[in-house]
Amino acid sequence: MLCVLLVRFSSIGDIVLTTPLVRALARRHPEAKLVYVTKRAMAPLVADNPHLAEVVALEPDEPIRHLARRLSALAPTHGLDLHGSVRSAALRLLVRCRWSGYRKRKLARTLLIATKLDAYRVRVPVAERYFEAAARLDTHPDGAPPEFCLGRGATERVAQWLRERGLADARLAALAPGAAHATKRWSVAHWSALIEQLRAGSYRPVVIGGPEDRGLAQQLVAGDAAASAAGEFSLQETGALLARAAVAVSGDTGVMHMATGVGTPVVALFGPTVEQFGFFPYRARTAVLQRELACRPCSATGTATCPLGHHRCLGDITPAEVAAAVARLVA
Repeated sequence: MLCVLLVRFSSIGDIVLTTPLVRALARRHPEAKLVYVTKRAMAPLVADNPHLAEVVALEPDEPIRHLARRLSALAPTHGLDLHGSVRSAALRLLVRCRWSGYRKRKLARTLLIATKLDAYRVRVPVAERYFEAAARLDTHPDGAPPEFCLGRGATERVAQWLRERGLADARLAALAPGAAHATKRWSVAHWSALIEQLRAGSYRPVVIGGPEDRGLAQQLVAGDAAASAAGEFSLQETGALLARAAVAVSGDTGVMHMATGVGTPVVALFGPTVEQFGFFPYRARTAVLQRELACRPCSATGTATCPLGHHRCLGDITPAEVAAAVARLVA
């Protein structure tokens, strides 16, 4: 019997984008045992995926050889390295099975950032690049979006939270202002102006994010202009809140992909990164807003400051433009 390891340790968006491959493998090989391997913190993203037989989590501070021993006990036949990291390379050496990976196109990415020369022959989304690792398994994309499957507990917790705040029947707009790097963040002034425009359009804005986004969220909810769920919820609960929203607005972050995974329309704001990198929203109802500037892209993941000091890539996207995109998307 086929036993396939799918290895992706992080991060949120990258893991969500592996789920079209998980689904396609399950349909092409219904007899196969599909085992997802990720970090403990990321496991909730795939814990309730019905196509997986098991999720094996790398525990904090666990030596990779211990994880390899646990995986070897499953007698895998195939290993799909969907990460290409030092850890996944170690597993390829320690766990005996037929391993394969995918090309990250690092040279083309570096060339585009450094020289603005586009060496990408075609623009292949990362969700489809992952399928290169499964070439031996005769698996192909089905054209459907990612899947973020939610447990009942997460759904009930969010329903209770909304009831307590009088938002159970509200038309929610989920806003994700946070990002790990500053150049991926829209300004607080723009977010505040968008909140006012959304409220005028009968939406109830809810700011979402992790514990690190609490301070930013508090700046946006002053005077009850919006509700804050930043730092309140687990990954699954954040997904459940996104599923209740009529629309989500996000930068190029994991929240954007979580929203596509639960079927919520997304307005995505792209600044320092570009479509060639492969992380645009995949096969979902979305509107991508960006500015065609000669300085884009300036990095692969964002930086602490704009290299040119103006941050026009996001600053030039206006709240009115975003509100109009919401109206078109949800009409």
